[in-house]
Amino acid sequence: MSTLNAAFIGLGTMGYPMAGHLAEAGISMTVYNRTAQRAQQWARDYPGSHAPTPAEAAHGADLVFVCVGNDNDLRQVTLGENGALQGLGKDAILIDHTTASAEMARELDTACRKQGNYFIDAPVSGGQQGAQNGQLSIMCGGEDAVYQRVLPTLQHYAKAANLMGPAGSGQLTKMVNQICVAGLVEALSEGVAFAQNAGLDARKVFDTISQGAAGSWQMVNRHQTMIDDQYEHGFAVDWMRKDLDICLHEAARNGTRLPITEQVNDFYRDIQSMGGGRWDTSALLRRLQRKPDT
Repeated sequence: MSTLNAAFIGLGTMGYPMAGHLAEAGISMTVYNRTAQRAQQWARDYPGSHAPTPAEAAHGADLVFVCVGNDNDLRQVTLGENGALQGLGKDAILIDHTTASAEMARELDTACRKQGNYFIDAPVSGGQQGAQNGQLSIMCGGEDAVYQRVLPTLQHYAKAANLMGPAGSGQLTKMVNQICVAGLVEALSEGVAFAQNAGLDARKVFDTISQGAAGSWQMVNRHQTMIDDQYEHGFAVDWMRKDLDICLHEAARNGTRLPITEQVNDFYRDIQSMGGGRWDTSALLRRLQRKPDT
């Protein structure tokens, strides 16, 4: 059986360990990152090589993975000059882990089809910890036959993966995820603030109620760091703002009212104005703890 050849484009907080899992699984890896030093460091940390352009990274690859910041970044590294699509060989599959718009996913699907390639949009949930531990939830859009070809490789860093429908469906599902997370984090922040102001032992409160109906991943994994005023734990406010803007744009298109999501997006805008764009999303508590005149 021949070795699977793959490329990974974008070695940020998520992409770096995800590409590492593939390399450690014995897949022949070539990586690309806009900051070349990071790609060079990856190649020192894991078995594999790095390339100077996305097109060169994609050359000869059976699977090409992308995980960058937003639609514009994604368009640049795939469709732009020296983009990955210029390097894709016959029947190669482009798998996009970026959280982007559904329109962008459909654009890439069309571009891949035109040149005899395949596309899967596959945004992830689980944060930095999930990427490092290989425990991500992956929401996919595309054709079933293509998804089945990709699935065994995705399982090297997935806790769960599902095909949600045609191209763009993975991105739409990720929007549902972010809508739900936004409300949960605000509710948790309000709960922590209330417990503290009521003079309760907040740790004991959340150790107790996390075992009942109020429990959630956010509560289990973030209440202690929030109580300790620590906000360096993964997904940044700037990125959540980007994601919620995508959600609200799509909601305006399909006629869905998202009053809580819109409000929490405004709260995150407040966090940015406090200088907290790189704090993690649980920093909503800091907004509640501000004095009224600050």
